[in-house]
Amino acid sequence: MTGKRKQSRHLPAFILLTLAECSAYGGAIYTSLIENIPDFQCDQGAIYRTLKQLEDDGAVIFSWDTTNSGPAKKIYTITDTGLNQLDDWKNDIEKRILYLKYFLDRYKNLKK
Repeated sequence: MTGKRKQSRHLPAFILLTLAECSAYGGAIYTSLIENIPDFQCDQGAIYRTLKQLEDDGAVIFSWDTTNSGPAKKIYTITDTGLNQLDDWKNDIEKRILYLKYFLDRYKNLKK
């Protein structure tokens, strides 16, 4: 079981959570996740593929930031649809925590 594959399952949730806090471009989202989630492993390409999927789903929108020299950057903002998806992710993760706690409790009993 690879950690990278398992983390990517919840990548949309982490991206939406980041964007619920403030609008950002893909590189800043990547940096935030790498810096704030212990042992997080993800390539930047996965961030941009997930942002594209979220955009297609109407969960995020973007605008172009041309204020700095160099290439323009897409600044992503969460939408109401994205906030609803974030609520769904929260509910799903709460359930998974209960399942995982059950597993860990049962596993601990095996070691007694």
